[in-house]
Amino acid sequence: MGSLGFWRLAQADPEWIAAVDPDGTEFTAGDLLARANRLVHGLRALGLEKGDGVCGLVPNGHEGLVLYLAALQAGWYYTPINWHLTGPEIGYIVSDSEAKAFFVHERYGEEGARAADEAGLEAHRRFAFGNVEGFRPYGELVDGQPDTLPDDRSNGATMHYTSGTTGRPKGVRRRLAGIDPDDSAELMSFLLSMFGIQPGRPAGQPPQAHLITSPNYHTAVTQFGGTALQMGHTLVYVDRWDAEDTLRLVQDYKITNTHMVPTHFKRLLGLPDEVKQRYDVSSMKWAIHAAAPCPVPIKQRMLDWWGDCIWEYYAATEGGGTIASPQDWRAHPGTVGNAWPISELLIVDDDGNEVPAGAPGTIYMKMAGSEFEYKGDRGKTEENRLKGFFTVGDVGYLTGDGFLFLSDRKSDMIISGGANIYPAEIENEITLHPKVADVAVFGIPDEEWGEQIKAVVEPAEGVAPGPELAAEILAALEGRLAKMKWPRSIDFIETMPREPNGKLLKRKLRDPYWKDRDSAI
Repeated sequence: MGSLGFWRLAQADPEWIAAVDPDGTEFTAGDLLARANRLVHGLRALGLEKGDGVCGLVPNGHEGLVLYLAALQAGWYYTPINWHLTGPEIGYIVSDSEAKAFFVHERYGEEGARAADEAGLEAHRRFAFGNVEGFRPYGELVDGQPDTLPDDRSNGATMHYTSGTTGRPKGVRRRLAGIDPDDSAELMSFLLSMFGIQPGRPAGQPPQAHLITSPNYHTAVTQFGGTALQMGHTLVYVDRWDAEDTLRLVQDYKITNTHMVPTHFKRLLGLPDEVKQRYDVSSMKWAIHAAAPCPVPIKQRMLDWWGDCIWEYYAATEGGGTIASPQDWRAHPGTVGNAWPISELLIVDDDGNEVPAGAPGTIYMKMAGSEFEYKGDRGKTEENRLKGFFTVGDVGYLTGDGFLFLSDRKSDMIISGGANIYPAEIENEITLHPKVADVAVFGIPDEEWGEQIKAVVEPAEGVAPGPELAAEILAALEGRLAKMKWPRSIDFIETMPREPNGKLLKRKLRDPYWKDRDSAI
């Protein structure tokens, strides 16, 4: 194997700036390497062995990165936890992952402490960045430990928990290969190489830099950021995403690659022209996006502004997937791409039979060399499988030449008067209205039709909600969307409930409309 992998790169060039915290603090590769080594020695002294798990409830920045780098060279599973969850929800993940150590940043101290109690985690396994009641200071674990490379190194992995749209979240666990961590990192670099991203510093060029725009507990954020680091790129973290700040960071750090979601695009495009023109974004070569369907006109405008650096893919925590280069997308507007070289796609009807090209069905995927199981839930693992393929319940169709188009999630489909209606199609049209900041469409009970179409809209800044705005939004659909797909009513909300990775928490919006119906039965 060659010279990829953080640990190799850090030993060869300890002065390389490997990470920049949200407050601008820079960390050299040598410093991060020493911190990760001390943590491995400290946790081994605590009794951790290969295959054990550690959890982190930490904000974006070097603390979580050190946890990740330690686990990945010591043969452990690292689970970064969503800091928007409540104590009991966090506690469930700490307990289910069988974590042998739990790291909490004081910013999330209250829920972190509740979680540790909920999970019944012994006091000596709780560590705090800052002050958290009932937790040992992180320094107690690492101070005095050697900063030398530990012996008997072996690759670890992240174990992310799916967002749990149905029932409890599940840990997606992959078997550890038991190989050298740097060799494992080199294999991981396949992900970014599919987009044409190169290692480190091309000859005569400044070092490459990856902008982390979303919370580190998301699979894609860890995979793309982690892999960029293993290829020798500098990681630049943001704490809370801001459109203009993103442009500033791209310009200041000469960012070459990043991972975004369509909500980011919508907000960037919403900036005044004079703000957009103030920043030089020409360093950006790969602005990769996923996680939610991107309306065609929004992506078109991003390509017009940033040029042919907007790449798209479709995948899940469980694996993937498809990839669409800017050229592919221009030739097939709206596609999420065709299958990765190591992936296969299967589109089936409700009976599990393959459907012909152009016909929508449930999307199943298979990724070579990447078997997984939902930790502790063989039943769910099997239930989502078909002939070795897995599904996360999305619906879409394949063209004759193998390009995938998404329709929606099966669970979000509205059945009104016997017709299948996909909310994403309606959302894509409404979101283009200049007075709309965000929109969600779903079905609500209707005596006659079974379900009727409801839209919930977050108005753009400074726009007053009300019947006049609702009428204006509907009028704009004239000639663009069949009348049967128009919302029967529009409600307004101050802030849309979205996860920071762009995923809409539609259940939170939908449930109140169905609750009255359920209680009346």
